[in-house]
Amino acid sequence: MFASQFPYTDACERRFLRANGEEHIVLGFHFKPYVEKVAEQERRAAQTRLFRRNQAIGLVLAAAAVLLWRLLHTHPGWLFPQGWWRP
Repeated sequence: MFASQFPYTDACERRFLRANGEEHIVLGFHFKPYVEKVAEQERRAAQTRLFRRNQAIGLVLAAAAVLLWRLLHTHPGWLFPQGWWRP
């Protein structure tokens, strides 16, 4: 397996055969340059902000749909009792 299969840890898996024929797995890590690491963190932060914004918009739309459903399927006399417009 290669580093692309472990996108979050940037680990790569290397397999070795021992003398007795058993397979031995070693995870190797490589360090990224600072500029590349910071750029990746900024991309992830932007992606997280976009995800959170879309989550909030989705929740507001779902709440609006539930409210609209309840308003349209409620007896009008419960929402507007007789005389509600008079002081």
